[in-house]
Parts: sequence; C-alpha cells; structure tokens
Amino acid sequence: MQLYSKILIGLGAGAVAGAAANGADITPVKDFLIALEPVGTAFIRALTMIVIPLVTASLILGAASLGDISKLGRIGGKTLAYYMVTTALAVTLGLVLSNVIQPGNGIDPATRDSLSESFAGAAKEDVAMAAQAPKLVDVLLNMIPRNPVGSAAAFDLLPLIVFSVIFGAALSMLPEEKRNPVIAFFDGVNEASMVIIGWIMKTAPYAVFALIASVVAQFGLNLLKSLLVYTLVVVAGLLLHMFVTIGTMVKLASGIHPVTFFQRIKAVPVFAFSTSSSSATLPITMKTAENNLGVPKDIASFVLPLGATINMDGTALFQAVAVMFIAQIYGIPMDMTAQFTIVLTATLASIGTAGVPGAGIIMLITVLQSVGLGDKVEAGIALILGVDRLLDMLRTVVNVSGDLSCAAFVARSEGELRDPGTGTLVSSEQ
Repeated sequence: MQLYSKILIGLGAGAVAGAAANGADITPVKDFLIALEPVGTAFIRALTMIVIPLVTASLILGAASLGDISKLGRIGGKTLAYYMVTTALAVTLGLVLSNVIQPGNGIDPATRDSLSESFAGAAKEDVAMAAQAPKLVDVLLNMIPRNPVGSAAAFDLLPLIVFSVIFGAALSMLPEEKRNPVIAFFDGVNEASMVIIGWIMKTAPYAVFALIASVVAQFGLNLLKSLLVYTLVVVAGLLLHMFVTIGTMVKLASGIHPVTFFQRIKAVPVFAFSTSSSSATLPITMKTAENNLGVPKDIASFVLPLGATINMDGTALFQAVAVMFIAQIYGIPMDMTAQFTIVLTATLASIGTAGVPGAGIIMLITVLQSVGLGDKVEAGIALILGVDRLLDMLRTVVNVSGDLSCAAFVARSEGELRDPGTGTLVSSEQ
C-alpha cells in the first residue's frame, strides 16, 4: 500500500477515535488518546531535526549548480513576486468573504465573554510573545546573519537561507578543482538527509494517528458550535484559495491541469494537515516537487525552503477573516483604508512568520495592532484560540500547496519543467 494511503488511513482512524472518545465522554479512552500526543510530537521533531542539514545542503547545491548569477537573481525575483501576489490575493479573498458574510455578527455578548474568559491565559502568553517579535525593518536586517551557525541552532531559517544562497553562488564562481570537493560534501549531506527522511516516514501512519486522535479527543467539536460561522468562513476561504486561486495560477503559470496538479501532490497536503508545520513538511514537499511535478532539483532546492519561510497564503487569509471577525463582534467599523492596511500588513508580516504550529496567531496580533485594535488584542485572540488548532492544520495545507505551485511556475518559466511520466519538457508557450 502506498505511503499516501497509509497516512490517510492513520488520519481518518485518528479523527474517528478522537471524536468517538470525546463525543461519548469516555474519560479513560480520551486520556489514553491525549497521552499519545508525544508519539506524534516525536515524529515532527524527528522531521524537524533533518530540516537544517537538508535546507543548507540543498540550497547550496542548488545555487552552485545554477552557475549563472543572473539566473539566480531571476529565479529569486520570480519566486518573491509569485509569493507576494498570491498572499495578497489570499488576504483580499478573506476580506471579501468577511464583508459579505460578516461572521462576527452572529455571536451574542454572553458567548463572546465566555470564550474570552476560557482562553484568557493562553491569549496573554501569545500577546507577550508578540511583544518580543521584531519589527519589519528588523526582520529585513536579520535576514543577513551575524552567525549562520547561530541561525541554524536557533532554527531561524530565513537568514540561513540567505547565507546558503550567497555561499552557493560564490561556490559556483570557483575553479572546478576547488568547487567540486565542496559540492561533493554537500551532495553527501543531502543524500544522507534523504535516507533519514525515508526512515522517519515509515512511522508516518502511526504518528499521524497519534497527532489527530489527541487533538480531536482533547478539543472535540463543542468549540466549533460556538464559532461555527467564523470557522466555516475561514474554511471556505482556504478551500476557494487552494482550488480556485492556486488552481488557476497552476493552469495559467505552469501549464498543468489543476486536477493533475493536486493528484500529484496529494501526499503533501495530508502530511501538512497532520503536522501543522510547513517546515516539518518541507522534506516531503521537496521530494514531491522533484519526483511528481518534474521540477529540477536546483529550482526546488531554492524555491521550496524559501516558501516554507515566507509564503503563508493560508495564514494570511485566516488573519484577514479573524481581524474582521473580532472587529465585527465589538462593533468596530473597518473602512477601506483599514482593510487596505490589513492586506499590506498581513502580506509583509508573512515574510517573518516561522513555518511552525501556532505562528499565525503571533502574526495576527501584529495585524490587529496595525488597524487600531490593540485594546482588543487579548480578548480577540482568546475568542478564536479554541478553534485555532484545527484552522492551523488547514491553513498549512494551503501554504504548502502554494509553495509547490510556485516551484512548478518557476521551473516552467525557466523552460525546465518536465512531465514526470514521459520526462519531456513542458513547453513555456502552452
């Protein structure tokens, strides 16, 4: 049985087990399923463990193999432009849905105050973390690392990516006798990383079961009832962006039929859903891009690690809906200027958001403050924290799907996208 099918079975079995235990209120079973969470956490940590050597080695190899510095700059420009455009489209879609449906108008003050009180403690912790987050200028400056080893140790991917690309570009300028031994070393690191990933993925079905079962057993579906309209608006926005926006971009920019595209990448969204982490999903994303989409290794090695760090389409859309939801609950009007600020802030803030579970909430606080909702931050965050775990899983699916669509676009625009079945080049004129 294919790994995809096994992971899907683990996901479904975990959801059913967790829902059954929670719905029947069988305390011993719920406690057992919740206690399984460390199994899933260990799996995510094992994958995260290999991200730094994989990203460093693959980026250096990718940049070095491009050979032409102008090509590196061209690919980088296309990648950044694509990510910024799709993120802005995601935020705009979230705002349109929020204005049309107005999810915040359906919650009565008593329910609002009860939810705020239930998650007040967690909200305060998130606000405190957001207060320590760097400003946009600092994010841009921090992209230049003082110490690349320190960035790797802190799992700070953006400066590590910048260093790896620069190092790889410099490596491509060296004579062959000096360049080849270094390339051989990093190629060995890359290949060894892929072997480790293969070992880890053998445990994926069991880990996915543990992750999903513990989440559903712990939170159940009761919170969804209180925040049903808000949750449905976010989910609808995510689905529309994934299958309409990204699907259209794939067709127009990559020449791949959307149905074919989603069939080829199907294992990645399932895995992203269970981990809620673009970074933890990165090894699978890169492997899928090369083997299933026909993206060359050098392009996948550049585009996808960058996407796991700065491309947050799903997260940005969620933030647009969340900001409007909180504003509507408290009767605070959001004019066109405020909504434009949301688009701009959410798009730019995505650059500095880590691809790890829960990072979107920290980014949301920044967006709330940018539109004058600073005094509602703690109460507003507390309102939505109860359903954030589920929505985090879904928006990660959209994030990684967007990464893969960009990789296909860049490869096709460079005339290097191949049909994985026949090995023939996909024409850039289709």
